[in-house]
Amino acid sequence: MTDIYVPLEEAAATVKDGETLALGGMTLYRRPIGFVKALIAQRNPPRDLTLLSFTGGIESDLLIGAGCVKRVRSAYFGLEAFGLAPMFTQFVQSQRLEVIEETEASIVMGIRAQIAGLGFLPSNAWTGTDLPSLRPDVKTVADPYSGDELVAFPAIPCDVAVIHGLAGDRAGNVMINNNLGIDVELVYLADKVIATVERVVDRLERSTDGLIIPFPGCDMVVELPGGAAPTSCYPLYPVSGAEILAYTEACNGGRFSEYLARLARS
Repeated sequence: MTDIYVPLEEAAATVKDGETLALGGMTLYRRPIGFVKALIAQRNPPRDLTLLSFTGGIESDLLIGAGCVKRVRSAYFGLEAFGLAPMFTQFVQSQRLEVIEETEASIVMGIRAQIAGLGFLPSNAWTGTDLPSLRPDVKTVADPYSGDELVAFPAIPCDVAVIHGLAGDRAGNVMINNNLGIDVELVYLADKVIATVERVVDRLERSTDGLIIPFPGCDMVVELPGGAAPTSCYPLYPVSGAEILAYTEACNGGRFSEYLARLARS
């Protein structure tokens, strides 16, 4: 099964213009930063992407600043204690980025519908709120048993999902830590799943500190030590607060391109 192990550049080249790209991890934890760097570093980086994530962070902000993203669907976009995501904020304010209004419930229901092969899933979420007025694509349906009106959240398709793991083995199994986010759901959701991993081992052993995604959950695996930095990858390394502050200061000072060039050299 070792043929699923590919160079980083080969994996990055499979992301095409206009696709929906889901990035795994959660907030500032286990984000596929190394893969994002490779996407941006290509001679012709992908354009007009739709970014899908339960929470968007620095990995998504980098893609937005690099001009790769047309729209975002996420329940949260920011850098936690480090404040707003600067490029996301700039692009939204200048109307260069489309934001599809989502909540935790709408994303979860849309992903579940797609995994189940359904066009939508009904829910009580958003009932009695103004959120449907922001999403004309979200319809209502009548419960055939009670007659109650329910919100019908449409399925969310995904072309490519990228996750970062602790390790992969020669059989193509991948281990992530217990801060799962929605990575497992992304594996079922996406047409193609790419995993970057800190190291490759002969065989993964079950552990209370991690969850194994069995082959063939991931279509491509890339060995990429430090691939989540400057976000954390417990228990291997923590969040680099200094690097994230350097990023926000560069963006807020109009030096995003300079930061991106330095990132490419690191």
